[in-house]
Amino acid sequence: MTGPFDGGRDGGRRDPDEPDGVRGIPRIPGQRAAADDLEPPAADVLRRALEGAARAAQAARESREREEPDEPDERDEQHGDAGTADEARVPEPDGVTGDAAWAVTDGVTGDTAPGTAHEPAHPPDPADPAEEPHMRAPAPEPAGPPPSHSVLKSLLGAWALAACSPEETTHVEDHLTECAPCADEALKLRDAVGLLQADRNLDLPPLLRSRVLENCLDRRAARIPVPVWATPYDAETARLDALLRDIGDAEWHAPLQLKWFEKEETTTRRATVAGVIGHLMTVDGLVASALGLDDPLGASAPQSPTDRTEALWRAAHSPPTRTIHEPWRDQSHTLIRTVSFAGRGVAELSVSYGEFALPLRDAMIDRAFECWIHGWDIANAVVYPYPAPSGPHLHAMINLATQLIPSTLAARRRAGLAAPAQQLVVPGSPGRSLHLEVEGAGGGDWYIALDSPAAVGSAERSVAQVALDDVEFCQLVAGHISPDEAAAGQDGDRDAIRDVLFAAASLSRL
Repeated sequence: MTGPFDGGRDGGRRDPDEPDGVRGIPRIPGQRAAADDLEPPAADVLRRALEGAARAAQAARESREREEPDEPDERDEQHGDAGTADEARVPEPDGVTGDAAWAVTDGVTGDTAPGTAHEPAHPPDPADPAEEPHMRAPAPEPAGPPPSHSVLKSLLGAWALAACSPEETTHVEDHLTECAPCADEALKLRDAVGLLQADRNLDLPPLLRSRVLENCLDRRAARIPVPVWATPYDAETARLDALLRDIGDAEWHAPLQLKWFEKEETTTRRATVAGVIGHLMTVDGLVASALGLDDPLGASAPQSPTDRTEALWRAAHSPPTRTIHEPWRDQSHTLIRTVSFAGRGVAELSVSYGEFALPLRDAMIDRAFECWIHGWDIANAVVYPYPAPSGPHLHAMINLATQLIPSTLAARRRAGLAAPAQQLVVPGSPGRSLHLEVEGAGGGDWYIALDSPAAVGSAERSVAQVALDDVEFCQLVAGHISPDEAAAGQDGDRDAIRDVLFAAASLSRL
């Protein structure tokens, strides 16, 4: 039977035994089995086929005995007893005798070829079950009258999911050959089942936002683009904002430990999620003040990041709550808009951190780095997935840290915390260097001057080499791991290696 639903796979052939009343109705393929269902063993299929054929043969024999007179058969006169001849032709399966064996081997139940008494139209071939398309296990016969149309229609969904009982399945499939609207709906439901997938992680990919924005900007460039050096801050504040939107009210009071490296050892401070967001907002206020924007702590606020944070925490009459979220987010959006409209000249604007100052381009990368690190702290406290930044942004953060290590190393040397300089050179000339090899998406190779911040790192003057992972190096700079635990590979001057690792850890602060 061909039709729009079976794609004409039978080549236009029609079943000669098919009733005229159902011809032209689309054929519905068999019910799709569930993923964990197993096919019945071949022995069970054969047993059911033999039992069905035996019943059909027995019914045919009883019908002939009632209709035909009890007289010798021509076949008996020529070949002897009919049962003996049948047994000589085809071996009978267990439990099936006489005409039943013929019914099994020929795939015909009780019908005989025209002009031949009780014989199949052509000799059967038991070794080739595919010769006749009707050679298949009979469907279970339903008990009782079929359900109503409305009941069968309500079972279509369960039928598509292979959740019906055998009796219900038989009723539904018989109904589908007679009702075209139900057949059409059954096909749609079965196709829908194929679209169902297993459970998967509902967390959005970390780079989804950047890919969507990149695709949008490729189609229509922004009229006022965000400067390249400000994109890490834009990305990290957006990621942290998404995390904060997902957590509940109670999680804003989740305790966490802020860690940084101070006085040759790791220092910790207890805080809450809301307290950390307040800390980020107050330090971002240094950038806001440099741009002429309002400082969240007022005009008389201290310049040191640590002092600003302590002042905020002392001024709070009660622990901060999620109400700190909106002011922090509004301030970050304002900073991005301001630097975008300001143009290129604002990149070199000085941002004071009290004891030191950074150009605005470096200050924005520093703020992106701290936003990521503290976002990581918050994610660990509330058990939230929080991957590392993208490779280019991570590279920019590592590059800024390597630029700050020589001056930090010189300050430690003046405090007696590092080995003295060995070879002073003219400013701008190559000097003794350490080769820092950072692996990963944000990695690269850097040569750090050892004896003077004014010297230039050089591969030819390298006296030591250190290899680290990109995220591991950032954790060292943030003070989350100690210098003794950081280096994955070391080679060369041991004093130079120790001085650089401790100087990198000293870049951390509250």
